[in-house]
Amino acid sequence: MQEPDCAMAYWGQSMTHIHPLWSDPPSEESFQLGLSLAEKAAMQTDLTEREEAMVAALQRYWAEGRDKDEGPNLEAFADGWNQALKQFPGDPEIRSFTALAVLATADPGDKSYRVQKQASAIAAPVLTEVPDHPGAHHYIIHAHDLPTLAGQALETARSYGDIAPTVPHALHMPSHIFTRLGLWEKSVEMNTRSAKAALQHPAGDAVSLHYLHALDYLAYAYLQLGNPEAAAEVAAVMERIEEPLQTHLASGYTLAAVPARIALEQQRWQEAADVAVGSPERFPWQKFPAMEAISRFSRSLGAARSGQNDRAAAELQQLVQLEAAAKEASPYWGKQVAIMQQSARAWLLFSQGDQEDALAAMQAAAALEATTEKHAVTPGEVLPAQELLGDMLMELDRPAEAYQAYAAVLGRSPGRLNSLYGAGRSAEAQGNKALARTHYTDLVTMVDNNSGSPRIEHARAFLQ
Repeated sequence: MQEPDCAMAYWGQSMTHIHPLWSDPPSEESFQLGLSLAEKAAMQTDLTEREEAMVAALQRYWAEGRDKDEGPNLEAFADGWNQALKQFPGDPEIRSFTALAVLATADPGDKSYRVQKQASAIAAPVLTEVPDHPGAHHYIIHAHDLPTLAGQALETARSYGDIAPTVPHALHMPSHIFTRLGLWEKSVEMNTRSAKAALQHPAGDAVSLHYLHALDYLAYAYLQLGNPEAAAEVAAVMERIEEPLQTHLASGYTLAAVPARIALEQQRWQEAADVAVGSPERFPWQKFPAMEAISRFSRSLGAARSGQNDRAAAELQQLVQLEAAAKEASPYWGKQVAIMQQSARAWLLFSQGDQEDALAAMQAAAALEATTEKHAVTPGEVLPAQELLGDMLMELDRPAEAYQAYAAVLGRSPGRLNSLYGAGRSAEAQGNKALARTHYTDLVTMVDNNSGSPRIEHARAFLQ
C-alpha cells in the first residue's frame, strides 16, 4: 500500500469481504481479514468526521462476530449506516451505502416489500443530484428486482448500461429488471455485452464470475424466447473454457444451472437425468453444496419423469444430504435445496403411483417456494415448484387448479414460456377458449418467429 496510514484504503479493503445481497457470509479466514482491516482503518489518525462515520458503520458488521446466520451482522451494518446517514444526509456515497445495507435486511417472506421500498427511497435522491451515480443505479435496481416493483425501475435499468459501458456487472444489472418484466430480447442484448466485457476483465488468471453470471441470464432468456439452440450454444461456450474459473457462488450456480435448465425447460427427461454432476472437475464444488444440488435435482426429477424410479430415489438421497450441508452454510440456500428435494420427491411418488402423497408433497414445495424471493444470482428458479405443481395437476386432469398454479408463476415471473403455455393449455382444457387465446397469443408474440417447439406449434395451431 502506497499510503499505509490511509484509513479509507483499509476501509475499502474490509468492505470487499462483506457481500450483503449474496447470502454468502464470509468464511472464517475472510471474516478475520475483514475484521483486521476494519480495525486498522479505525486506528488511523486524522480521520475526518465523514470518514469516522463510514468506518464506524463498517465496524458494526464485524463487531457482531461470525455465525452461520449473518442476519445480526447485516442488521447491525444497516443500523451503522443509518447513523452515518443521520450525520451526513446529503452525502451521495453514504446515502448509497445506506441503501445497500438496509436492502440486505429485507425479509423474503414480507410481500409488502417495505424494506426494499425504504432502500429505494434512500437511494433515489442521489440520482437527482448525481444522475450518473453507478452505486445508486445499482442498488435501486436491486431494490426493484421484484415482481410488483420492477416496472418502477425500468428507466434506471435502461440508463445504467450507458453510464458504465465497459463494466461487466453494470452492463448485466439492467437485465435483473428486464428479466422480471419478461423483456427477453433486452436481456439477451445486455448480457451479451456484459459477457464480452467480462472477458476483458478477468479475475487475475481466472475467468470472472461476471462472465459466467451473464451466461446464465443469457441462456435463461434464450429459453424463454423459444430458442433452445442458442441456449445450447451458451452451454457449449462454457464447456470450451480452459482457463481457471473464479471460485464464487455465482460461478458454481451457472455451471450447474445452465445444463439443467436446458434439459428441464424442454421436458427432455432423459437428458435431465444424465446431467453431469460436479462438472468441470476443477471447480471446488465441495464449497457450494447448494450448487451441486441443482444437478442432483435435475437427475432425480429427470429419472422420475422417465420412469427410472431407482435412479430417482438414489439421486433424492444425495439431495437430502446436500440440503443439510447447504443449510449449514446458508439458511437461504438450505431452503432452496429443500424446495428442490421436495419437488423431486413429489414426482418420484407420482411415478410410483402414489398420486395423493405426490400432490401433497408438490403442494408443500410450492408453498415453501412462495415464502422465498429470487436470489440475485439467478434469473429464476431452475424449475419453479409452482410450475411443477401445475404440470402435476394437468396430469391428474384438474385443469382449473392447474391454471391457478400457472397464473401464480406468471405473477412472479412474467413471460415464462412454459407457464404461459401451461396457462393456455389448462384454460383450453376447461373449455375457456377466450382465456386460452389470450395466453397463447402472449406466447407466440413473445418467442422468436422461427421457434418450432411442439408447445409453441400447438399454440400457433390453436390461434389459426
